[in-house]
Amino acid sequence: MSESANTTVRVDGVSKQYDLGGTVTALDDVSLDLSAGSYTAVMGPSGSGKSTLLNLIGGLDTPSSGQVVVNGQDVSSASEAERADIRGTEVGFVFQTFNLMPRLSAVENVALPLVFDGWDRDRRRERAVSLLSEVGLADRTDHVPSELSGGQRQRVAIARALSTDPALILADEPTGNVDTDTGAQILDLFDDLHAAGNTFLLVTHERHVAERAEHIVHVEDGHIQSVENVSGGRH
Repeated sequence: MSESANTTVRVDGVSKQYDLGGTVTALDDVSLDLSAGSYTAVMGPSGSGKSTLLNLIGGLDTPSSGQVVVNGQDVSSASEAERADIRGTEVGFVFQTFNLMPRLSAVENVALPLVFDGWDRDRRRERAVSLLSEVGLADRTDHVPSELSGGQRQRVAIARALSTDPALILADEPTGNVDTDTGAQILDLFDDLHAAGNTFLLVTHERHVAERAEHIVHVEDGHIQSVENVSGGRH
């Protein structure tokens, strides 16, 4: 995963400290490159710094030192408004808890990022319906989250993450709130989306989930301990 012209993410010498009644170092001098179209998993125990790394790459937080560049844009030195814009256009998020708007239908949830991106109503709906069909929910477009299973809600969240055609999809424990069979289906969908050219960074503590990726970054005590190349895909 060396840096090249098609690098989607570059993390260079990044550290992150928090003041929690004393300085706590979550990440310490971390460097990592993700090439366009790659599929990378970050593994580590609770408190290792893996979610902090994802939050910094996604522009949800800023590093104490070092640089984070996503699709050519320096997230680390951007203002809060600029980071919000980068999050809205360059990064798609898939969370463990789905983070769907409970009163909006599936199609409205998927279309929501496009509202902020200036798309008109008809184009938003057309794009959202197409994405819901792509993730296997063509018959659930007008259902609200409470009418969907956990796996279906996560598929809506994945479709929403894809709505702005982002350079990078970040997934934080995406199978954590679904059963084993549904989790496998979600990972199969990720495999298909990766094969279509999407760039994925996935955080997990489960080995079998990480092995779906091409690379596994092992994080412990705020450091990258190793980067492991794996076969990826369905087993």
